[in-house]
Amino acid sequence: MREITCSIHIHSTYSDGFGTYSSIIDAAAAANQDVIIITDHNIHVSGFEGYYDRSAKRVLVLTGEEVHNQDRFPQKNHLLALGAEAEVATFADDPQKLIDAVRQRGGLSFLAHPDEMDLKLVHEDNITWVNWEVNGYTGFELWNQFSELKSVSRTPLKLVRNVFFPEYIATGPEKATLERWDSLLAGGRHLPVIAGADAHSLKYKFGPIRKTIFPYIFHFSAVNNHLLLPKPLSGDLIEDKRMIYQALGKGSSFIGNDLPASTRNFSFTISNEETTATMGDTLIIKQSSTAQISLPIPAEIRLIKNGNEIFRSTNKDHLAYPLVEPGAYRVECFLNYLSKRRGWIFSNPIYVVKGNEPNGNHQ
Repeated sequence: MREITCSIHIHSTYSDGFGTYSSIIDAAAAANQDVIIITDHNIHVSGFEGYYDRSAKRVLVLTGEEVHNQDRFPQKNHLLALGAEAEVATFADDPQKLIDAVRQRGGLSFLAHPDEMDLKLVHEDNITWVNWEVNGYTGFELWNQFSELKSVSRTPLKLVRNVFFPEYIATGPEKATLERWDSLLAGGRHLPVIAGADAHSLKYKFGPIRKTIFPYIFHFSAVNNHLLLPKPLSGDLIEDKRMIYQALGKGSSFIGNDLPASTRNFSFTISNEETTATMGDTLIIKQSSTAQISLPIPAEIRLIKNGNEIFRSTNKDHLAYPLVEPGAYRVECFLNYLSKRRGWIFSNPIYVVKGNEPNGNHQ
């Protein structure tokens, strides 16, 4: 498998971002990103997809859309539409019709920042997902970088610190989102998750002080999606897009907080005597089934089945653990960084089933 990095949920001057496509691409190249997916609000921007060369780095740019009903107050139900290849904002007033429209156009739909706090200090509402009766969506954002600012900035002092020193922000996904995901997995659902940068590169004025809040390069250097592709990117836009969206839709990926340390070369597999499965795959349980985890550096490792921790190790860079029961298995890893235990890696699941079970119950 070939590992690439992919940053998703990025806003440009076509909506409420402060960067042009060119400046966003420059930042992605400087941060060594392989792929970025720009998702402006309620507009599908065409004409920019393709490969861009910046010095020694080549970046693949794809465009999607973040859709929400602009007539609804307060704002709720933001959806990331990826790969739909058409405008879908006309369906924004009905979340189910919107999800259906994305699927009918061959796209992926991820619920954006599904559990988010408000931040009354700066008059920011929460923009959570509330219509949970919908079905047919691909997955949701497990970790949204910009939304996390709200949950870790509950006092003026913390807000100022986090604005000026954003490296202190990232600790991990919202607890409510993790619990919701695990509950759905335990119920038999196959539900991939992604990380969202929610990058805007906001420009703020504090009296005489001018400050860019979370420049694009910061997002691209922090919480990323690491996709596992069957082969390297070839430069063929159509073929490479197909592989990228297939990996995202299946969950052949993990979320890595690359700020404390690079998460490249993380590996999580489950093997039986016949085959080896990686993230997003389904495997039949056998007597000799074993989970194997490998990290680029030693860290805390948690192996989780259907939301329950079944094993934890500290300060190790590998783990082998025998499995005897079916379930959705995933991995969490933590590092100490800036005097705090922080989420480092969150894998997508491997689905272990009995021999007579179906290969998955997709939402």
